Amino acid sequence: MSDWQQRKSERPREDATRSELEKMRADDWFKYREGPELVELQRLTLAVCREVSAHYHEDPEAHTAEFANMLDSCGPGLDIRPPILIEYAERVSIGSNVFINADFQVIGSGKITIGNNVLIGPGARLYTPNHSLDIDLRREGWEIGLPITIEDDVWFGGSVVVCPGVTVGRGAVVGAGSVLTKDVPPGVMVAGNPARVIREL
Repeated sequence: MSDWQQRKSERPREDATRSELEKMRADDWFKYREGPELVELQRLTLAVCREVSAHYHEDPEAHTAEFANMLDSCGPGLDIRPPILIEYAERVSIGSNVFINADFQVIGSGKITIGNNVLIGPGARLYTPNHSLDIDLRREGWEIGLPITIEDDVWFGGSVVVCPGVTVGRGAVVGAGSVLTKDVPPGVMVAGNPARVIREL
């Protein structure tokens, strides 16, 4: 069992020694509706996303750089097509020579790692939040962000949805409209909802 799978299976518990932001950054359960620092972090990220989306056409190079600079890390050669929306920029790392088409969304606090030479079609959705199956715990606002990893040379068709905790292996091709609920092996083509392997490449 991986570290994040173990944390997901644990029961959330109060911890007054850490802020909700500190819990989130440690990939632990946190209360997403509490903590002004979480609101401020989202506000700053969303402000840059709005700025880039609204004014990209005026100076694509400058606004691409503005977007890249707010991320945890970003290699050279990023090419984006707004609109684009991310909730927590510090949780996103992008490699070199990545193309991201219009209407890209990253929701939640889970760590996002996008490798080199990745092509992401329009309307992609990367969802990292996971909540408890226990109704009372959901009402209390507990959440844990699960990582999503897209390895080198992956190609997404349009409107691909990636669910929390999924890794897409190197060189995989994901058909348009696919919903990825589990890991994708390297070097295969997958499609469907839920996505399944169509063939090896």
